[in-house]
Amino acid sequence: MRYLTDAKRAAGLGSAKTGTAHHWYMQMSAVGLAVLVPLFIFTFGRVVGADHATVVEYYGRPFPAIVAGLTLWVGMLHFRHGAQMMIEDYAHGFMRKALIVAVVCITYATIATGLYALIRLAL
Repeated sequence: MRYLTDAKRAAGLGSAKTGTAHHWYMQMSAVGLAVLVPLFIFTFGRVVGADHATVVEYYGRPFPAIVAGLTLWVGMLHFRHGAQMMIEDYAHGFMRKALIVAVVCITYATIATGLYALIRLAL
């Protein structure tokens, strides 16, 4: 009969010591998105259906361009961390690694494409 404490039984199976930082990041990015998304909807809603020249002139101003860029950046990084956490919970082995790499690549490609389009509009 083995007499093991709970701590001894959990040794080697436990935390990667990043759970608190990950949780804190997700909470802070959610709060940031709670502010940014309504601002983005308000600024983006003003130019929905407008012609190209109006949109270019509107996003040439700093406030709408900064709000759109921050919403894209924070939203996609929030997506990446959430998707990675879901993949880590439900996928195993090589598939886990492949899915995490795919999510990271898709996230940064979306950020780069969106910021490039926004810069092209603003300049």
